[in-house]
Amino acid sequence: MFAGLKPYAAYRDSGVVWLPRVPTHWQSRRLKTVVTERKVKNHPDEPLLAATQSRGVIRKSDFESRTVEATKSLETLKLVEVDDFVISLRSFQGGIERAYARGIISPAYTILRPRRASDLNYLTLLFKSRQFIDALTLTVTGIREGQSIEYPRLARDLVPVPPPDEQAAIVKYLAHAHARIDKAIAAKRRMIALVEEQAQSVIDQAVTRGLASGAHLKDSGVEWLGPIPTDWSIRRAKYVLKPIDVRTATGSEPRLTVSSSLGVVPKGTVNVYMFEAASYVGHKLCWPGDLVINSLWAWGRGLAVSKHHGIVSSAYGVYRLRVDGGLEPDFLNELVRSNAYHRELFVNSRGVWKSRLQLTDDRFLATSLPVPPTNEQHAIMMVVETARKESHAAVALATKQIDLLEAFRARLTSDVVTGQVDVRALAATLATLPVTTLAAGSTGAEESLHEVAEEFLEGEPI
Repeated sequence: MFAGLKPYAAYRDSGVVWLPRVPTHWQSRRLKTVVTERKVKNHPDEPLLAATQSRGVIRKSDFESRTVEATKSLETLKLVEVDDFVISLRSFQGGIERAYARGIISPAYTILRPRRASDLNYLTLLFKSRQFIDALTLTVTGIREGQSIEYPRLARDLVPVPPPDEQAAIVKYLAHAHARIDKAIAAKRRMIALVEEQAQSVIDQAVTRGLASGAHLKDSGVEWLGPIPTDWSIRRAKYVLKPIDVRTATGSEPRLTVSSSLGVVPKGTVNVYMFEAASYVGHKLCWPGDLVINSLWAWGRGLAVSKHHGIVSSAYGVYRLRVDGGLEPDFLNELVRSNAYHRELFVNSRGVWKSRLQLTDDRFLATSLPVPPTNEQHAIMMVVETARKESHAAVALATKQIDLLEAFRARLTSDVVTGQVDVRALAATLATLPVTTLAAGSTGAEESLHEVAEEFLEGEPI
């Protein structure tokens, strides 16, 4: 399906700034002759829509992530029909989105309708192709979050338009190609999840049961923990951790944040919002080995032992504790971030709903922790380190392979929709797939990655 694709027999200058050539029988037309702008308003009873780069324009109620609520009068929002195209504030990053639901959307967005129904599926692919997205940056106005695409300028730009029968061939071929590539990507992502799950299982077993599979066990008396080796002890957190409240005198120390995936990391390591203060004098400090807890996110692994010295949030809900008896900092870090302890923290957190649960310091200090002998804690951490290294290596390889597949998908799409390769003969041998495959790809039955990828990854190990 991917090997042996050849260019067309003859090309001409496209007249398109971002596209040097097109097949001689293709047209180059101004965008405004291919689509028409719609500005229909005053439909307040229609459902609110969200413009997403991955799923197109869908009902806001179907979008899992939190979206901005409409603050203007609903009468001012624009009506979008199914199969319209929407230029959103993020289109210069991910292309023009196709609508898969009827509803209303921000008046700042531009709504377009194909003049010919036969162009719809081809335009869906063209508007999300890498070259077209790069071209959109030439029509962007504004700065930072206020960027938007200047449609009157974009409307004058030329776009390639193949004959209708050739558009159908392009759509059919890319539906099959995307389905195969997306199945391969889904298989690698499932593998990453499995590798990470297996590594965490090894770590959880080690920090709650020890390393010896045949070790004698005793009842810990702690519901979340269960049986533990006979030479382990149980202690309340308040007896092995001491709350500290030390503040910076200068505010010059590095700023730190608690990441649910990485633990305590310096500012900039993860892409999270951090409040900027005029001065950090008097803000809370931590040192390597201190346990930092974000009480509003502890149940979501918002706690970790720091390996850094610096300033943490001065908010009331962030507190620090220092190991003060029996537990090694590295072992404590793996223990409090284990799945079993994570569930215990969730049970002990209180609030109105999940996103507002809080683990108070007194509830945390009342939890019970297993304390193995010091030499066994060191042995456990050697096993944990090995499991982490093996997991990280496998995940890094799979992630590289996914990047290669996604890059190939993008390059293939651009080459096909702009006529750099001719897929007509191959498309004639393929069955017609559902149109939805164009936008989201397929996550159906798993296909061997080798079958898909060896044709185009030029010897990269799969």
